[in-house]
Amino acid sequence: MERQAVLDALAVLACALGWLGWSVLIGALAQRLPLTALERDNWLTGQRPWPESMESYEQRLGIERWKGLLPDAGDALPGGVRKNSLVSRDPATLQRLVAETRRAELVHLAIWPFWIVTALWLPPVGVLINLTFATLFNLPCLWLQRYNRLRLQPLLLAMQGRHSAEP
Repeated sequence: MERQAVLDALAVLACALGWLGWSVLIGALAQRLPLTALERDNWLTGQRPWPESMESYEQRLGIERWKGLLPDAGDALPGGVRKNSLVSRDPATLQRLVAETRRAELVHLAIWPFWIVTALWLPPVGVLINLTFATLFNLPCLWLQRYNRLRLQPLLLAMQGRHSAEP
């Protein structure tokens, strides 16, 4: 029985260290993406086949009620940017914020599959727990990035239109 407790503790430790290591690795790789790679949506960050709107995120998900509870780890690694530090209303800053929402979305999409690796040392119920953890941790972050981009892009387009119309 004592041996099993030690093995269980090692499995939990392996999961915790694995999630931490994978998250840091993905974050570090994402920080190396040039801003030019984040200027436009791609097939991962682009519009979905179902209707997406700010209203759907607000009404169906109640995102306004819980979005402030999520941490912003944008500056956890050197060179990172906290999203709330980009609050200026000039077009360049808003464009950077939109790009950072794409970066964050890519990070959370890449972190999520680590649960599959846990099948190497965990029984099926442990893998299911890790799948649940990965989904509960990353899905709200993905929703928040999309919601923020849906809010910011029309504002940015309007600002850019005003600046191009000025003499």
